[in-house]
Amino acid sequence: MAENDQLLELLNKQVANWTVLYTKLHNYHWYVKGPQFLSLHAKFEELYDLANEYIDELAERLLALNGNPVATLKESLATASVQEASGRESTEEMVQAVANDFAMIAKELEEAIGLASNAGDDATADMFIGIQETLDKNIWMLNAFLGRR
Repeated sequence: MAENDQLLELLNKQVANWTVLYTKLHNYHWYVKGPQFLSLHAKFEELYDLANEYIDELAERLLALNGNPVATLKESLATASVQEASGRESTEEMVQAVANDFAMIAKELEEAIGLASNAGDDATADMFIGIQETLDKNIWMLNAFLGRR
């Protein structure tokens, strides 16, 4: 597969990941319960707003590179690494799932950053680096919430 095609595929995977996460975070926002409700309800909303921004940013970059972003939930679920919520998660499981998803995406972005850099596509590499930086910060915060940092 040509380097450019691989980059388009990685961009598309991120569109799919963030699309699935957007729905998953809405689920958690609506169904979180317990003593941490107020803080997590607000945090999940902040994160699904972030997911929405990334969906658009990644899809528009993909279109600018003559790619075709996934645009249905079915395509997103088939393409994404992120799995949808089961709907039965406890509050702690919700936070852990988001931290795990963010860590998985951050790891995927390492490959994508390298590929974009090797292809001379600094704009895409910079976009991936910015997303990875935000993920790292949120992973730290979520793990701190869980008492793991």
